Amino acid sequence: MKKKVIISWSSGKDSTLTLIRLLNNPKYEVVALYTTHVANEVPFQVTPISVVQMQAELAGLPLIMIELPTVFPANNEYQSLVVTGLKECGIEFEAVAFGDMFCNGIVEYRKSYIEEAGWECVFPLVGQSSYDLANEIISCGIKTILVTTDGTQLSNYFCGKEYTKELLIELPEKVDPCGEDGEFHTLVIQAPCFKGAIKLFDLKIDEQERFTHLLYSASILQK
Repeated sequence: MKKKVIISWSSGKDSTLTLIRLLNNPKYEVVALYTTHVANEVPFQVTPISVVQMQAELAGLPLIMIELPTVFPANNEYQSLVVTGLKECGIEFEAVAFGDMFCNGIVEYRKSYIEEAGWECVFPLVGQSSYDLANEIISCGIKTILVTTDGTQLSNYFCGKEYTKELLIELPEKVDPCGEDGEFHTLVIQAPCFKGAIKLFDLKIDEQERFTHLLYSASILQK
């Protein structure tokens, strides 16, 4: 019997690669995505929840939306909201998957509340080379855009650019190729697991004191 798994969905490349990996894993059946949001936006990516719903529609999966009071709620509050949201989603599942990559304590943190709730915690990407994962993301057909850059680590020149092998070459040497130190965040607009793509238009660069965001309107392009 395949284990039914729900994937933590950020709207970016890491969670999309996690979805692709698990769709191809005979041990699991992906039954839903879940996303946390603040005021109808995914933190860091600043992805409108309406665009996340488009991604879920293209992936053919239900989307569980869990609202947070702030971007950084207290740990116990965050964990309680996630566990309660998953328990009350009405979907049967045995595991929760995350797109984390670094072995920096995040595995133990996730397990502390996911396994305590009685679910398996799955990490398809953790501990693997950022360079290998970056190339896999690009070569497998995930099309993603840099929608947030942290000006303390990466120039706003990169905001709005497509995540390609050419871009990886352009990145400063100190920047992780997957942005795992928070240098940048991405939005996936096309992927092998999507039945169609997302079109972005009315693009604007919003440069703030530290972070620069890509603002846009979006619509679905069906295959």
